[in-house]
Amino acid sequence: MSNPELKSQARLYGILARNAKRAVVFRRGPNKQVLLVLWNTETDEFAEGQWLKGRIYERRCDLSPNGQLLIYFAASFRKPYYSWTAISKPPFLTVLALWPKGDCWGGGGLFKNGREILLNHRAEEMKLAESFALPRVFQVNALHEHAGRGEDNPIEHMRLTRDGWRFVQDGRAVQHGAKQSVWIRFEPPMIYAKPNLAQRSRYELQRQTHGLNERQGAWYITEHVVRDQKSGETVSLGRTDWADWCHSGDLLFGKDGQLYRLGFGRDGSLKRLSEAKLLIDLTDRTFRELPPTTEAAQWTTRSVD
Repeated sequence: MSNPELKSQARLYGILARNAKRAVVFRRGPNKQVLLVLWNTETDEFAEGQWLKGRIYERRCDLSPNGQLLIYFAASFRKPYYSWTAISKPPFLTVLALWPKGDCWGGGGLFKNGREILLNHRAEEMKLAESFALPRVFQVNALHEHAGRGEDNPIEHMRLTRDGWRFVQDGRAVQHGAKQSVWIRFEPPMIYAKPNLAQRSRYELQRQTHGLNERQGAWYITEHVVRDQKSGETVSLGRTDWADWCHSGDLLFGKDGQLYRLGFGRDGSLKRLSEAKLLIDLTDRTFRELPPTTEAAQWTTRSVD
């Protein structure tokens, strides 16, 4: 795909709750500063929460089915933990439970359901850090028999396929020299696809990954494409960080540090891309301290049920 001038160094990545009209958005930029944003996808209200001075590996994160809890993998590259998997209440990153990791292989986890957590940690990394405890209703297990391996996969692949995406095509990696604009290109691209069930699967959203590690740009070079299964026509959203179907059926997407919503006309057809509604512009955000609320700093029944 084309390599247009990058308009914003802010990167966006969203995760939708399975059983609630809630989502979180990770807003990264500069590279090792991340803002967590809570999104009410019914009202499009946003709560900008805490920042982390470090790296959050957003593709190794997950929301509980009710959207009340976030499991995330982060690294400060400093003592005492270097890296860790944690649980918090979005839009806060204040840690309720923490599993030290120590490196960036594996890490992160999934909510199998509201009370079972699957960690991508090796057996010796399954112990909670000192002074942390989980409510007894939780059960923690290894992600699979080879837990602790991989990077963004297998967590992201497992979460995407759980949430209605299918793996269509594994891109062929072509590695370029260190001085090239892109380290690895996928020719053809790696593709995941998700039908819009609210529109009786007439439309399918494709996430096409065209490359990795763009110099002074994104790590993942992604394009999202909407295909009309009825007519065969396709609409490209261009270079986009993230996209997904909302619970309502609308198309949600993030690019250039901004989040958009694109709905459907009375005839059931997707509106023109030029009609997409800008929901929030996060390009100019800078680090700020935000103390947690009392509720964010402690376990509550509401967060678990």
